[in-house]
Amino acid sequence: MKSAHLFLVVIATTSFVQAADFTLPQKIAFNRDVRPILSENCFKCHGFDAKKREANRRIDTRDGALAEIEGVRAIVPGKLADSEVHARIHATDKDEQMPPPKSGKKLDERQRAIIDQWIKDGAEYQPHWAYAPVRRPTEISPAKNQNPIDALVQARLGQIGLQPSPEADRRTLIRRLSLDLTGLPPRPKDVEDFAGAQLTYENAVDQFLASPAYGERMTVFWLDLVRYADSIGFHSDTPRHMTPYRDYVIRAFNDNKRFDEFTVEQLAGDLLPNATLWQRVASGYNRLIETTEEGGAQPKDYEARAVTDRVRSIGTTWLALTTGCCQCHDHKFDPITARDFYRLGAFFADINEPAIGVRGPGMPVASPEQVARLKELTDTAAALQARLDAASPEIDTAQAAWEAGEKKDVPAEILKLLKIEAKQRNDPQRAKIANHFRSIAPELAGLRAQTIAAQKERDAFDKTLDRCLVSESLPNPRVVRILPRGNWLDESGEIVEPGVPAFLPQPKIEGRKLTRLDLAQWIVSPENPLTARVFVNRLWKLFFGMGLSKVLDDVGAQGEAPVNPELLDWLASEFMGSGWDVKHVVRLIVTSSTYRQTSTPTK
Repeated sequence: MKSAHLFLVVIATTSFVQAADFTLPQKIAFNRDVRPILSENCFKCHGFDAKKREANRRIDTRDGALAEIEGVRAIVPGKLADSEVHARIHATDKDEQMPPPKSGKKLDERQRAIIDQWIKDGAEYQPHWAYAPVRRPTEISPAKNQNPIDALVQARLGQIGLQPSPEADRRTLIRRLSLDLTGLPPRPKDVEDFAGAQLTYENAVDQFLASPAYGERMTVFWLDLVRYADSIGFHSDTPRHMTPYRDYVIRAFNDNKRFDEFTVEQLAGDLLPNATLWQRVASGYNRLIETTEEGGAQPKDYEARAVTDRVRSIGTTWLALTTGCCQCHDHKFDPITARDFYRLGAFFADINEPAIGVRGPGMPVASPEQVARLKELTDTAAALQARLDAASPEIDTAQAAWEAGEKKDVPAEILKLLKIEAKQRNDPQRAKIANHFRSIAPELAGLRAQTIAAQKERDAFDKTLDRCLVSESLPNPRVVRILPRGNWLDESGEIVEPGVPAFLPQPKIEGRKLTRLDLAQWIVSPENPLTARVFVNRLWKLFFGMGLSKVLDDVGAQGEAPVNPELLDWLASEFMGSGWDVKHVVRLIVTSSTYRQTSTPTK
């Protein structure tokens, strides 16, 4: 009985604490406090997807929430009693409760209090933080020689009543730097030099950034993002030639290639004027899709899968949007439509590739020395073949004698041609007879052997060259249409042209169809509010273990608002303003006092 009594006391006490022990922010902010609640519990039925919207009521926009439908308004700013949302979230009748019990969702007391206070305060909506233009904070005033990152972090710590931690010891710092920047532990000599102050912190940073291992460490995270693989994925999972693309990424990070160029070359390197070998290799990104060689596979099915794979990858890698949710319907939480999904997919309809079957072998990727050697071997084989094919009086006489004599082991096709009178033969017939004779003529045996040997040597050398699947553009791209419910068998949907999501700033191009190159340039344009934020957020996660916005691949309504939005926007602005300089941002982060703090937690 004592145990049972104690159990009930604990439950009662816990319920009381959960119900009553909470505080509200001094000022309710829609993006920080309200949108996450509505997104998680309400937008599925009252959000962007018109086909799934209940009672034609939407609350994801202010206009929708304030609209009067059948005499009722979801929200009346400043008036709780007149707001249907207030009544529904506090209702006890299961037929009236919102969210409905069958949804499996339920608001707690704090969430209800936040919504009520927000309505009382005027129900101000804000544009979603990630879709607003990147704005460089002007209110920060770093002290002399202070890293702006530290000024922004300390301003935020002051708001929540915290102080920075002390700096970690030097042995910890050199180890942290080495592991973060190269993925490898530091050499013992570097540890001793740094601990003894013979190696300064800034010099250690530069040393690690200059190491080839830096590019390899950065490449690991990038290859994960772009779903890199050296095999096809489906069915037999046979190998494919992609390693030069991996080498391109390593080289790009080590050479500190501008991130905007890095992006354009991957999405559309083959479309650049006078594209170099490595720009074409970069376009191998587009070939990193799962494919199949299975005999029973349906081409239309795999064309649709390729569209889906590429749109998801663009959404994840550069935009951090869950675009894949729109394959079958409009997004339930973000303003992305199924039409947006297939318009993004249409950018890649020009890529020349079979829907199913073997890919490859791919474009040769050779060094200048290999190119010279291959040309030498090719020229030698071609010269010998030319001598073998050349006419001469001696060979003509030998052929005439052969035609007049007894012939053994001659193919039926040649025998048939030989029955035609010499003067009646046309040029192709004469050429076939001459080629056959040259393949057996004793007079040419030595030259034939030299030619065969030269061609074998050339082919053997060619097989040693690296190869890479790359993008090649078709003059007439495939037709892309919206697939109802994502069903590739249903071809009743609207045919769409390439385009970017309608809710984002549009490319300033008119009068022609958009291309992959236009898409790539739009992704890294200053008008696109996503790419710079997404990339610097990933960098922050690399060096701190968690992004400023925690959900790295979703900055939409189902993600999390950044804990320090001013810092995220400053980093994004600095990244673009520096010429998309990756090492510049990395150096700023790892030389900050914020990065150098001890990780030992306080009480």
